[in-house]
Amino acid sequence: MINTVLDTNIIISAALSPKGNPAKILELVTTDDELQIYYNAAIMAEYQEVLSREHLKLSIKTQHKIINTIKKAGILIDPPTSTMPLPDESDRIFYDTAKEVNAYLITGNLKHYPEEPNILTPARFIEVFNA
Repeated sequence: MINTVLDTNIIISAALSPKGNPAKILELVTTDDELQIYYNAAIMAEYQEVLSREHLKLSIKTQHKIINTIKKAGILIDPPTSTMPLPDESDRIFYDTAKEVNAYLITGNLKHYPEEPNILTPARFIEVFNA
């Protein structure tokens, strides 16, 4: 089993570009039995808040579909808070969730996280998964 945590930028990119790597990853984590997605209440709240931003122009139907898909495929956990220094404190919940379940943290913003082998861009994750 390959555990994953998706940064919000992956969810947004998947919604806006259905043929890109983030969309492929969202599809994989919701349909492939080898992949497991994890989230917690704060992550889900952020997904919902960002997906509903008016400038993204995502329909309510699309927003609900994405959230419901993640809830159905994912596992809700409540990880402990780490003390790892991060450039943006709002990213801690993704980092801590990934650490708690030994997951790949997939993000388009590597600079927001420490340089660690389990923190990957979408393209790199697809390479690793297909290897």
